[in-house]
Amino acid sequence: MKNNSLFQADLLEGDYHPGVVAYYFKEWNGFDMLHHTHEGMEIMYVISGVCRVELAPANQENHELSLKKGEFILLDAKAAHRLIVNKGTPCRMLNVEFVFSDNQQMFPTIRELADKDRLLKDLLLYPYPFLVMRDLDEVYQVLKSLVLELDTGDTDNEMMIQLLLSQLMIRIARLRKANERNNMQQTEVYVRETMEFLHQNYDRDIKVKDIAASVSLHPGYLHRIFKSQTGQTLTDYLTVLRMEKAKMLLVRTDIPIMDISDYVGINSRQYFHALFKKYMNQTPADFRKSMDRQGGIWWDR
Repeated sequence: MKNNSLFQADLLEGDYHPGVVAYYFKEWNGFDMLHHTHEGMEIMYVISGVCRVELAPANQENHELSLKKGEFILLDAKAAHRLIVNKGTPCRMLNVEFVFSDNQQMFPTIRELADKDRLLKDLLLYPYPFLVMRDLDEVYQVLKSLVLELDTGDTDNEMMIQLLLSQLMIRIARLRKANERNNMQQTEVYVRETMEFLHQNYDRDIKVKDIAASVSLHPGYLHRIFKSQTGQTLTDYLTVLRMEKAKMLLVRTDIPIMDISDYVGINSRQYFHALFKKYMNQTPADFRKSMDRQGGIWWDR
C-alpha cells in the first residue's frame, strides 16, 4: 500500500486493518500552528467553539475551513494542514489518528467490510484529500467509546477496538451519504449566497478562493455545484455581471471611460477594454456614443 490513506483503492485489494496510533482531547484558546502532515489519517472533531483548519493541498492554493460544534474533518495521510483558533473564542476538539496495517487478525479486513457495504466502498474511492461533515452525534458516540476502550490499556480488548473502528468507518460512510442528500437542498442555498456575494463584491479584485471562502466551501466543490445549477462557471458569471454593470455606468453616469474598469473590479484598463469589446462587439467608447445617439435608452443584452 502506497501510504496510510483511507481514500485509495489499494484497501480494496489487500488485507488491511485500521489501528489507532494517537488520540487526545484538547481545548485551545488562541492557537496558530505551522503547516504539518501526519503519516496516517486524522479525525478532528469539534466538541465546542469554532476551529479553523487551513489546508495546503499539493499544487493548490491554501484553503481555510471553519468548523463548528458537531462538525469534523477527516484528513487524509500526508495532507498538509494547520489549526487556527482565535484568542477569546476557545475551541475544544477530539483528535484521533489511525493507520492501516496488514497484520494477521481474526477480524474482517476493511476490504471484506467494503464488500458488504457499498457506502464504505464509495468512501474508500473518495478522490479528495479531506472530507468535512456535520454529525448527528452518532460518529461522536463511536469516537468516545473508542477512546474509552483505548484508555483501558487492556491487551484483551483488541476485538472491541476493531469493532469500534469498523463501526466508525461505516458510520462515516453513511453520514457522508446523508450529508450528500442534505447538500442537494443546501446546494441551492450555497449558489444563492454565492450570487449575493458576487453582486455585493463585483467591484473588488476577488478570486475564486475568496468566493468559496464566503460560503465556507472548497473552491473546486463550489465551482462544480455553481456550474451545475447555473450553467456558468464562477468566472463567467462574474464577467457577465461586471460587463452589465459597466454598460449601466456607461449609459447612466458621466464617469470617465478610463475609470469604469475600477468600478467593476478590473484593475487593468486594457483588459477591461478587450473584455468589453468581446462581450458587446463594441468598445466602451463606441457603446456610450451609440447610446447617446439613442437618447440613453437602456435595455438588457
